[in-house]
Amino acid sequence: MFVCLLLRAPGQGQGAPREKQPPALVVYQLFPNEENISEPHFMMLQTRDVLWGFFTIACAAAIQVQVTPTHREISVGESKFFLCEVVGDAKDIDWFAPNGEKIQPNNPNIQVTRNDETTSTLTIYHADVDNAGIYKCVAKNGDKEAQATVQVKIFQKITFKNVPSPQEFNEGDDADIICDVVGSPMPFIIWKHKGVRIQANKDVRYNIIENGHLLIRGIKKTDEGSYNCEARVMETGEINFKMINVVVNVFPTIRARQTEVNATADMGFSSLLACDADGFPEPAVTWVHNNIILESGDKYTLNEDGSELVIKGVVKVDEGDYTCLAKNKAGEMSQEISLNVFVQAKITYLNNETATEFDEEVTLTCEASGDPTPSISWSFQNRMFSEGEQSHDRNIVVRSHARVSSLLLKNVDFTYAGQYLCTASNSIGQDNQPLYLEVRYAPKILGVVTVYTWEGNPANISCEVEAHPGASVTWFRDGLQLPSANNTGVKIYSTPGISYLEVSPESQSDFGSFNCTATNALGTESKEFLLIQAEVPSPPEIRRTEPFSSSAVVEFDEPDSFGGVPIIKYRVQWRTDGKSWNAKEYDATEDMSSINIAGLNPDTMYEVKISAINGKGESETSAAIKFKTGPIREPSAPKLEAMVQNQGNALKVNWIKQDDGGSPIKHYLVRYKAKHVSDWKPEIRMPQSSEYVVLHGLDWNTEYEVRIVAVNSKGRSQPGTLSFRTATEPTTMPGASGPGLSTGAIVGILMVVFFILLVAVDVTCFFLNKCGLLMCIAVNFCGKAGPGAKTKDIEEGKAAFTKDESKEPIVEVRTEEEPTPNQEGVVPSEPNETTPLTEPDGKTKDGVQKEADGNTAEVKTVPNEAPQTNGNESKA
Repeated sequence: MFVCLLLRAPGQGQGAPREKQPPALVVYQLFPNEENISEPHFMMLQTRDVLWGFFTIACAAAIQVQVTPTHREISVGESKFFLCEVVGDAKDIDWFAPNGEKIQPNNPNIQVTRNDETTSTLTIYHADVDNAGIYKCVAKNGDKEAQATVQVKIFQKITFKNVPSPQEFNEGDDADIICDVVGSPMPFIIWKHKGVRIQANKDVRYNIIENGHLLIRGIKKTDEGSYNCEARVMETGEINFKMINVVVNVFPTIRARQTEVNATADMGFSSLLACDADGFPEPAVTWVHNNIILESGDKYTLNEDGSELVIKGVVKVDEGDYTCLAKNKAGEMSQEISLNVFVQAKITYLNNETATEFDEEVTLTCEASGDPTPSISWSFQNRMFSEGEQSHDRNIVVRSHARVSSLLLKNVDFTYAGQYLCTASNSIGQDNQPLYLEVRYAPKILGVVTVYTWEGNPANISCEVEAHPGASVTWFRDGLQLPSANNTGVKIYSTPGISYLEVSPESQSDFGSFNCTATNALGTESKEFLLIQAEVPSPPEIRRTEPFSSSAVVEFDEPDSFGGVPIIKYRVQWRTDGKSWNAKEYDATEDMSSINIAGLNPDTMYEVKISAINGKGESETSAAIKFKTGPIREPSAPKLEAMVQNQGNALKVNWIKQDDGGSPIKHYLVRYKAKHVSDWKPEIRMPQSSEYVVLHGLDWNTEYEVRIVAVNSKGRSQPGTLSFRTATEPTTMPGASGPGLSTGAIVGILMVVFFILLVAVDVTCFFLNKCGLLMCIAVNFCGKAGPGAKTKDIEEGKAAFTKDESKEPIVEVRTEEEPTPNQEGVVPSEPNETTPLTEPDGKTKDGVQKEADGNTAEVKTVPNEAPQTNGNESKA
């Protein structure tokens, strides 16, 4: 058996241009019946001329197909072609895809091209893994058919097709972390988190599913972070990875700071609603009221994160539920806050009423609004009325229903007229509004019907009339209207509501009865008034006397009868045995029951009597009471009063002289000390006419004690005592606040001013008195004396005789560091207003007394301009 094959000459192949050379003819002799033939015996003959035609004819009956190359590996995305060559006559050359379908010429990715009668090209453009497989080339010519195949293998590098990042999940969800990988061969996936490989067999929460995704059951916030999706191909050793950022969104939580907020309406107040939201990502907070989303504007204000809602100018319609809504990618959560709007009580209706006296009833109505519902009460002339009956006679009743209250007044009386106050109150506040009840009534005459006077003393009879509407008033006497020709001593004066009848009685006949008649549209009222002759009062009665050395207190009872008119004076008379009566009148005061008689002699028997005086005259005197004054003794302790001076640490102490003990006060002794120390300051002697002493240089904020003793010829009184505390030392001088001159500047200014004053004084002294520095220079250097020097001694002599001695001088006594000698150098024998002070041992210090602590005490005496009494007279 022979098989002939047409072999291609060298160089003929894929894409090579075909050369017109006779192919080599290979003849295979097959020995099918032979055994153990390992290689076929063949004979190859190459003929160029004669034999070519023979063999061509012999082989023309068979079709042979060859695909070059027979297999190929292609990377994804590459483009390759394959050549199908046919030996023999072939009418059709077709290519078939791995799925057995014929490849059409219009296929965009895989194209088939017929090059010539014997070749066809298969081209794969941009190969992908779906193009892998066995492609078949089929040649046909009638009933003859031949085919050849080529195996195409497509290799793909690891490719991440769908690996989104970040991938977000809600906390608690089953998270499917996507990592879609392709490759050829197919890679397997390894997952890592925080550098550690995830092993699903060790944690049931993790599962790597077939498609390579990572499934985390019930993902938590702690699972958040970066995940490594690593793909590996074992056959090739290829490896690649992608980092995926996993975000876990947390469902928002929300908490209201107050689930219920109270506010007051119509007060211009604002109300704050607040809720705090949490979650991831940070939730957005919105507010909803009545299905309307609230936004910042004239009515509402939201803070930056929306957690606080301010409702401005709260009114009643703002009341209700407000929803605080927190929303993020994980979801939304809401919280309701209730706004309760309370309204202050306010009176909305009130109406004045008019009634006539003796009407059966009148009703006053008051209506109020507010939330909570207000309670309503009434008041009239300091009387309060609330729900129910308000009087025993059941004439006043209050009834309330919801927001309305009525005040029912039965059996109307004229006293019901006036202003009523309606008060509406609730827990928010209250409102008061007045209403007026007008009661029309006939005249009513008031006033005292009895008037006392005496002949020659005019008296007013008052007819006070209450009426509505106003009444006209007429006066009558003995049926005749006043004034009349028979009553010339009568005058009438009128003011709103009162008519005055002025009667000037001249004889007994002018006293008696007078009629006042008032008339208005509702009726007439009359009243009789009596003008009665006044009498002198009855005598007072002396209860007891309390004598002292130079005075006595007389206690008495008022007269039983004032005679119809008030007591205006009391007259006290006293005398010694066999002497004439001394008398003194004292103005009467209310509840007066004692009188002090001064200027009595010590150790002397007296008798005293008293009488009362009114406008009519003087009463008889009371029975005389005898008493004896006490002997000469020490004076009574003076009463002390204190007043802090402007300096703050100075005190003015006043004293009031009491009984002098029957001997004139010689002087007063003043002592004082701080309470926290035991030693008293040196004693200060004040003249007898002194009434106060000013203590200077006291310590700040210190409690002091003062004792003042009065001294007469018999000795010293008990001390009058006084305690006081000085003021706290001021921290700054007045007017020192704010910027000012420095200390150096102030000192410099003071030095300049002092120098100018010194020069001015020296010049003045030179021209007027011929003394001073300029005078010294003129005398010593010029040898001249200024004009007027001769008359200096004469003028000084005149000055000694021209000073005013009509008044006693005001003497200021100061303690100094250095004592100043007395002008005359001697101590007066008797103390008077100009007597210098003495030390506690009685020795003089030349009119000056030094205190132990160096503080200066200034003593001012007040001149007594009255004539001086002699030493034997009492000054009680």
